[in-house]
Amino acid sequence: MKKDSLIFSMIATLMVATGCSGDDDEPIVITDPTEYSDEWYAGGVNGTIFNATARAYKQPIDAINADMALYRQFMRGEELASKSFVSADETGYSGLGPVYIRKSCIACHPSYGGHSKRVDVFDTSDSRNGYLLMIYDPASPTLALASKYFTGMTQTRAVPPFKAPIDESGITLKWMTHTDEYGNKYEDGTPYSAGTDHEGTLIYPIVEIAQEAILFSDFDMSKHAASIEATIGIYGVGLIDAISDEDLRAQWADEQARGYAMGVIGADIIETPESNPYFPGAHPGRFTYLLTRGTLDNGPGANALWNITNVTRPDRTYNYITTEYARVMSEDAGVQAALGQTGEEIYDLLTSTSLKSEMTMEDFEAFMVWHRGIAVPAARNLDDEVTQHGRDLFYETGCTACHRPSWTTRSDYPPLQALASQKIYPYTDLLRHDLDMKEPGRARVCRTTPLWGRGLLQVTSGHTDMLHDLRARNYEEAILWHGGEARTAKETFRKMPKSDREALIKFLGSI
Repeated sequence: MKKDSLIFSMIATLMVATGCSGDDDEPIVITDPTEYSDEWYAGGVNGTIFNATARAYKQPIDAINADMALYRQFMRGEELASKSFVSADETGYSGLGPVYIRKSCIACHPSYGGHSKRVDVFDTSDSRNGYLLMIYDPASPTLALASKYFTGMTQTRAVPPFKAPIDESGITLKWMTHTDEYGNKYEDGTPYSAGTDHEGTLIYPIVEIAQEAILFSDFDMSKHAASIEATIGIYGVGLIDAISDEDLRAQWADEQARGYAMGVIGADIIETPESNPYFPGAHPGRFTYLLTRGTLDNGPGANALWNITNVTRPDRTYNYITTEYARVMSEDAGVQAALGQTGEEIYDLLTSTSLKSEMTMEDFEAFMVWHRGIAVPAARNLDDEVTQHGRDLFYETGCTACHRPSWTTRSDYPPLQALASQKIYPYTDLLRHDLDMKEPGRARVCRTTPLWGRGLLQVTSGHTDMLHDLRARNYEEAILWHGGEARTAKETFRKMPKSDREALIKFLGSI
């Protein structure tokens, strides 16, 4: 019996024995590690879970299940990620606002680890829309954000009497069609995405914002541009954090020697804040599309829990706002009347660096246990003949030049020692590359996306939308949008016979 078939047989048997019936109740299956090669263990032996159900992105690593104290922290952290914060004081989830992006983590990260679905309307109350909005200066060589007025991830919601920097009703999201130089056809004449309702098409987003939707009267939207980015999966980030800085720098040096990478490592090394209790000092970026975060304690989760909701905590006792926003709100007569305060008092409150902590450090540490401890789903069908052929093609076409298959985590990882010394298969070099995409928005260069677990998107999230703005509706389109530094691999894929293209995509869906 094939290993993958054995796994699913065990799931079915356990479901019958336990009376489970729905996806949310399907059990985790523990298998004998000696039966599988390294590649099945995408997150290493300690960081992998054999679960291919709708809950595949939600499972803790075994070390957390085995430790009651860690398990309690994990479950509290999961609760903090899945509940909506409110503006009312003295509740378990108080502190929302005064201005914010979303009310919860899960609002951007459905299924906890998956990203959101491509949508046609920018509405942050829509649970399918996990997009983050950015406003930038297209005339700037570095596409600098309009940071005088807007936070990096633009806020479109506020707690009354405060007002949002942008009225969402004035945001228009358009999906444009694109025809490449080959007429959206393979070399054999087959149209892209053949047999689907979008056969022979490629799409990309354009974001427009009406001037009247902008809170700031002196901000000229016509001189700026807006773009959207989908959120990044959460599972496995602890393992990414556990890769050593030295290994990241070595990967960058290797690619630089080949004249290949546009990684920010080296000249653009960032400084990790002193609040990081484990890894102080300078670190190469490894998180976010633009590699702006070097460690998980300064990474997307630790940062987002605060700046998405504006919930303060002992190490973040200030609001995530711009001083321009504070000035405009403090001068607003309606805000002054509603709060019964002077403009100076409102400004001082909004810009204070010593606000009351709305989240305890105990809760934040629990959140980080959850964030760090989510397992990676095991690979599937790797012993299938077609999948193995697809694997060979993946290596032969040069995909591994950016999608480096494996890393080994550092030998000592104090935040969660179980993640140390693990051979993992994320399929990423953790560097930025230029894919030369049509209208990419601000992300003209982008971190190589980890491919592990992506084959379960349909099962966990109900869609297969991919790439930084979800323009790709499946693996096939994701490959076809690769240009620039990845053009050679894309061209090789285009020239393959249909059976080879299908085998390569089957391999991607298996890892």
